[in-house]
Amino acid sequence: MRIVLNNPILPGVLMPDAAQLARFTTGRGFIAALDQSGGSTPKALALYGIDSDRYDGDDEMFALIHAARSRVVTSPVFTSDRVLGAILFEGTLDRDIEGRPAAHYLWHEKGIVPLLKIDRGLSPEAQGVQLMREIPDLDALLARAASAGIFGTKERSLILRADAEGIEAVVAQQIEVGRRVIAAGLVPILEPEVDIHAADKAEAETLLKTALLAHLDALPVDATVAVKVTIPTVDDFYADLIAHPRVARVVALSGGYERDDANERLARNPGLIASFSRALLDGLTVDQTPEQFDRTLDATIEGIYRASIA
Repeated sequence: MRIVLNNPILPGVLMPDAAQLARFTTGRGFIAALDQSGGSTPKALALYGIDSDRYDGDDEMFALIHAARSRVVTSPVFTSDRVLGAILFEGTLDRDIEGRPAAHYLWHEKGIVPLLKIDRGLSPEAQGVQLMREIPDLDALLARAASAGIFGTKERSLILRADAEGIEAVVAQQIEVGRRVIAAGLVPILEPEVDIHAADKAEAETLLKTALLAHLDALPVDATVAVKVTIPTVDDFYADLIAHPRVARVVALSGGYERDDANERLARNPGLIASFSRALLDGLTVDQTPEQFDRTLDATIEGIYRASIA
């Protein structure tokens, strides 16, 4: 059972699990994003070889995606030697992997840090960005996550163009949610994604980094966050973010880049590690034999791992 201690510096504010924090902060490897939600699950299942005519309703759909993700997690090639953490969907908290609650299985059986997607999707575009939708009962969700053995959370916004006011709104919202996550004894992964197709992507990334650094400087000195960004246009662009004293880790999403391209771009950014979803699961299908499945997954994991430690 996870024990969350009170923070001696900020009474009433809980602290993350120390062993998981050490692993997350200093471990070698990357984060597997296994957090498909209702909107993205049909596409993920189709890529896995399960079309929509093979299930009826959300219950069957989520059971199938859980089985697919469990197959990944229980694979003998999915180990803590190369995989640092795994991001889960909220519904996964109520499901087991090999008879154990999913988060407990990841940490106690695999030594992989369990993380949870908490956002509820995106609001309509305004000022060149899409903010997170309101997260109802956030505090209750965070308490449930902590009791389930979750170490940290992930929450995604989207930046579509270099609008300074819009980007500031994204970062302010991310930090506001992050503060509530920290107070619950968890580590937030702030995810202000920049669209890789934005015509002014590099400018948007400059505005984003400026806003992030300003808000991070204003956090309490003992606050710990992680940041998930799009692989930057300019190599090594996020070096000062990676070095920030309140940032445990900076991770990168593949963002639509093909896997080999994403790995190549990532490898040119020392200290930036992968948090890939589609690029991790591409090539895996329901009809593969165990040997075929493990061989494909092993090659993929190795490529992402090598790019993350380059």
